[in-house]
Amino acid sequence: MLFNSYAFLFVFFPSALALFFLAARVNPMLAAGVLTLASLAFYGWWSVAAIPLLLFSICANYFFGIKVTPDDTGAAHQPRERQRKTWFYAAIGMNLGLLAFFKYANFFVENSNAILAALGAAPITAPHVVLPIGISFFTFTQIAFLVDCYQGKVKERNFIHYALFVSYFPHLIAGPILHHAQMMPQFAIPGTYRINLDKVAIGIILLTIGLSKKLLIADPLGDHADALFESVAKGGMPQLVPAWLGVFAYAFQIYFDFSAYSDMAIGLSLFFGIRLPVNFNSPYKATSIIDFWSRWHISLSAFLRSYLYIPLGGNRRGKPRRYLNLMITMLLGGLWHGASWTFVLWGALHGVMLVINHAWRAAFGVRRYGPVGLVACWALTFLGVCLAWVLFRSDSLTIALEIYKALIGLNGMLPIAHANGSALDSGAIGAVVAAATICLAFGNANKLPDMSLSTSSKAARWLLHPAAAFVFACLFVACVVRLSSPSPFLYFQF
Repeated sequence: MLFNSYAFLFVFFPSALALFFLAARVNPMLAAGVLTLASLAFYGWWSVAAIPLLLFSICANYFFGIKVTPDDTGAAHQPRERQRKTWFYAAIGMNLGLLAFFKYANFFVENSNAILAALGAAPITAPHVVLPIGISFFTFTQIAFLVDCYQGKVKERNFIHYALFVSYFPHLIAGPILHHAQMMPQFAIPGTYRINLDKVAIGIILLTIGLSKKLLIADPLGDHADALFESVAKGGMPQLVPAWLGVFAYAFQIYFDFSAYSDMAIGLSLFFGIRLPVNFNSPYKATSIIDFWSRWHISLSAFLRSYLYIPLGGNRRGKPRRYLNLMITMLLGGLWHGASWTFVLWGALHGVMLVINHAWRAAFGVRRYGPVGLVACWALTFLGVCLAWVLFRSDSLTIALEIYKALIGLNGMLPIAHANGSALDSGAIGAVVAAATICLAFGNANKLPDMSLSTSSKAARWLLHPAAAFVFACLFVACVVRLSSPSPFLYFQF
């Protein structure tokens, strides 16, 4: 079930919201249970067959969380500590094993068979494994929970609360990757179980902005990006200008697609009185690749830093080891996005850029550049990110290589009308320019939940002004008109 669908907006979400607050009048725990069941129903809409895996993951990790949590007394008994460590490694192994099987089994078999074919050996029979949607997100969420339990940072003794923490539908499919402490204390606040009109108002605004980004900006850009990548997949040879136009179209498509999901997830959650952490902060305004990764998919960046980069040694063992740790982290971050060499190389390219960025800072410090220097830093960062997106979007290394060749003009400079699908599209030019203008000229919508909706807030008064309400109402209607052919968010595939 898509956020951008009639079934979700006009059936599922209103029903879940009404049942939650009706149950809250009886008992807060009943309301949490209702929301958990609604979240499982939301997940089951995608695949009923995947529900047992999600339930098993929730039950097993709840059990492991109890086993790895330190004693209430705080006493460090040696046998107990050994048991906790054993349970902890077993829990991490189970989660990574499930993720590896469902997400990477086919990738492993395909590459093994390529090696076996070169050696003249018989191939391995590939298992029929269907990737459960959202497995990367709910697995990483629970790994973070187990680490926090093991370190004594959190303790969860309520199974319904834990099941809700994992399955909560606004974040279940595409993030953010939550920490237990970010969400569950909010369900202990009595005010959560009462409708808050201020939060609902901001939720409506964010929902409308997210729908607009997805349906009115990202999806049309996706058509232009698909024209390039599908043309190359069919043997087309685009010239330099259409190639760059297609790459920019995809760069802004994935930007507005992911930004839309982030806005909608926060907005939908606010209806229930819950604030999700910001996961997206205008990353195309970044002036360095380090800055970019502090803004793009913030929860994933924080997870990789806290649970991979730092345990590897971080920057504590000298520069060479630090740069190696960066490369390992980004390689695995790329592989997390998908079981393909294109994702691995995408992660490697970002790893190389991060190493260069950190080496530059180590040599010259964090310098303050003038306006011209900042523009140059921004342009270099944006160019590097866009070039990396070619690998991210391509279905194969062959397609990526052909597009890179086109980007440096090896197929010619200007488009030849109707040749190999490479004719210059004026609509694409307008869409890319409009997207770039919106992206760079406006702030991040999901910062709205942090502001006060008191009458003293200028921003609040503007947002609640009748003229603003009319604008958002028109945007919502325009989006509803386009719901007849909804498309999934790009991050659903990860």
